Amino acid sequence: MVWTPEQTGQFLDFVRDDWLYTLWHSFIFLGPRRGEMCALPWPEVSLDNFWLRISAQIVEVAYRLYGEAPKADSVRTLDLSEESTEVLAQWRAKQDQAREEWSGVEAWVESDRVFTQENGEPLHPDWVSRRFKRLVELSGLPPVRLHDLRHISASLSLLQGNDIKVVQERLGHISRQITSDTYTSVLPELARREVESMTAVIPRSVPYNVLRPLALPQKLFSDGTAVVYADAARDADGAWTISVKTPRNSRPLGKIKTAVASQENATRTVIQWVRDHCKDTRLRILSADKVTTRLPGLGKGQHHLARFVIDDGTEMDPEAWAPVPVAPGDSEASKEDQERSQEAAQGPQARVGTSGPL
Repeated sequence: MVWTPEQTGQFLDFVRDDWLYTLWHSFIFLGPRRGEMCALPWPEVSLDNFWLRISAQIVEVAYRLYGEAPKADSVRTLDLSEESTEVLAQWRAKQDQAREEWSGVEAWVESDRVFTQENGEPLHPDWVSRRFKRLVELSGLPPVRLHDLRHISASLSLLQGNDIKVVQERLGHISRQITSDTYTSVLPELARREVESMTAVIPRSVPYNVLRPLALPQKLFSDGTAVVYADAARDADGAWTISVKTPRNSRPLGKIKTAVASQENATRTVIQWVRDHCKDTRLRILSADKVTTRLPGLGKGQHHLARFVIDDGTEMDPEAWAPVPVAPGDSEASKEDQERSQEAAQGPQARVGTSGPL
């Protein structure tokens, strides 16, 4: 059992005030083993250089604890994100405060461990598992084991497109095959990535009907850049009406209509439209981020498809313009899409996109 990204975020929000919030955060974002975190000493953590080193672990036999070195392949250095580093820094300050308070009553246990009880006493791995189980019960989320956080960490990393070799080294697996066999079937989305990547490399032209030509006024570029969003709604006939707007203004800067069959291809269409416009007007797309929120049933309200960051391109050579990388779409851009799009594109303002691969 693994949580979805949304459920994982709900758990982190729920335990934000728990004494061991940093430990749960580390399990999710770093994917270590239980015994490795219980044994981690502060000298093996460098907050200034954004890393920690796994070089020891605690094993439990009949509730008695034994320290030992991990297997050779499990000794590793983990890079820390800015968020993980900040969370660890806050934890260290919190632990230092507890040390001062408990020392005043001569009850502080100096262990030099990163993760401890409130009086500095080292954590017992079995107690950590029981504590986690209780927190999950209180949160109301689907039940998962502490070890499942390791599965969640690996699966979400693979889902984001990280190389399986990188994930293998972070988890301390002896081989890439173990990582592949364990995790590539955990999330259904991983199975789709390969087929979606195939459709992304084939150039396609996506017909669309321009209802209102796109115009990006100069006043949007107050600091040289502008941020705009693409919203979409689907009518009862299956056609998509897509508008480009600013974050704080509901008035569309431009509008198109297309008859592609899926939300993925509607996103492809608007990215092509905005890219064509920027190429024609000597603007430059700095980023085009696909928003993955699925649209509800036909005829429902508008939802974001994509977010664009555009600069005024005053110093840009048009010949140097390059397509903006976009996450792979799905395989539904078929002959049916083309035929339906051609029907929707009939009209005096119809325009067929001619840019390169999306």
